[in-house]
Amino acid sequence: MGIESHYSSKKDRVFVRGITGHYKLKDELARLRALPRVRKGSEIRFVDGPQAYSRHYVEPHDGLTQTLHIHLEEYGPGGKSQKHGHVNEAAFYILDGKGYEIHDGIRYDWQAGDIAVVHNNCVHQHFNADPAKPARALVLKTKPMYMFMNMLFQHLVEPRPTEPAPGGRDFQARESEQDRNHAK
Repeated sequence: MGIESHYSSKKDRVFVRGITGHYKLKDELARLRALPRVRKGSEIRFVDGPQAYSRHYVEPHDGLTQTLHIHLEEYGPGGKSQKHGHVNEAAFYILDGKGYEIHDGIRYDWQAGDIAVVHNNCVHQHFNADPAKPARALVLKTKPMYMFMNMLFQHLVEPRPTEPAPGGRDFQARESEQDRNHAK
């Protein structure tokens, strides 16, 4: 099992950073200009598991962005995510594998190269349809902006599984992958 994640942690989180300082925000501008513009994915580890893993590239607590949350989801063979709903939209660019979503009880199939869009206020869950191979999706969402606007609804309907799926008993998230070009 990976490191404890946002989805199961009881620790406080930073949803939206406060911007404080002089009226002209001179200090904040200087801070932003001093930040790195490239974050090395190889330095970011997957969390959670054993069926669905997450690697959070950009989110408000790291200080790089205020309005974006970008993460990589990896679903082990036959794996699934938690079932949940939230106010913000999310776009899942499918990097590899094949699977499906269940959105408000309706199934939507996807494969590498597709975009799966989760609409506002939709109860949803993500599934890897392949019992032998993993699937990956890059997730882009403006969740921090919705939270900043006090649109706070998020609800966990079913937590992430704590046991591996039958086909993924020995699966570990691919921390270092060489080919990210839809290898078949």
